[in-house]
Amino acid sequence: MSRQTIISTAAAENGTVESPPNSNKTKFGKWYGLDGVKWCAIFVSWVYDHAGHHLENIDTANGYQSCQSGYNFWKRNSCIVKDPQAGDIVLYDWGGDGVCDHTGIFVEWMDADKIIFRAWEGNTERGNDSDGGKVMLRERKKIVGKRFCNTKSFE
Repeated sequence: MSRQTIISTAAAENGTVESPPNSNKTKFGKWYGLDGVKWCAIFVSWVYDHAGHHLENIDTANGYQSCQSGYNFWKRNSCIVKDPQAGDIVLYDWGGDGVCDHTGIFVEWMDADKIIFRAWEGNTERGNDSDGGKVMLRERKKIVGKRFCNTKSFE
């Protein structure tokens, strides 16, 4: 198992959508045992499991369903890093209110200043960051204290 395996497993799901549209129903939710709910964290849990690195029992034995519970778990266990590497889990706080709203899998920095990065995300879409119904590679901007809660390193 490697970081590249995590990235490749996520990339293989590019374009996967919920069916029917706007239902939050996916193969990821079926696997997790909680279909029809917001599924960005469920997607990340599925990817890690299928890449051979099953996540800890955070919300359930299959990983995490709530972005905030994932963040709280990793913070409590000193797993939070501020300089992610490919394959790490990234968490987003859209409103700057200290609550993580979305999650994905960090791929790479796009600039030398480490401000712009790419991440594989589930339940997203251009124009709908946290409930877009699709798996896709997103480009994000790190804004300390607002959009980027930090990341959980898989090692």
